[in-house]
Amino acid sequence: MRTPYRADAPKRPINLSLNADLLRLGKELGLNLSGVAEEALAFAVSARLAARWLEENGTAIETYNRRIDTQGVFSDGIRTF
Repeated sequence: MRTPYRADAPKRPINLSLNADLLRLGKELGLNLSGVAEEALAFAVSARLAARWLEENGTAIETYNRRIDTQGVFSDGIRTF
C-alpha cells in the first residue's frame, strides 16, 4: 500500500513533551524513540485520512449500496457462482 506521505522526505528536529516514566522505560529497553514516534504518527495519520475519506465518500457509498440492493449488479444474469 502506498503511504500518504513521502517516505524519503528529510528528517526535521522537533520538541515533544512525553510522559517521563514512559520515556525512561523506552530508553531502558533500547527503543529508537524517533522511529517509534514516526511509526505511531504514520499510523495515526493513515487512520485519520481513512476516516476522513469515509466521511467524504460515505453518502456515495450508501447510495451505491442501495442501488445494488434494488437493481443488482450487471453480472447477476450471467455469473455461475
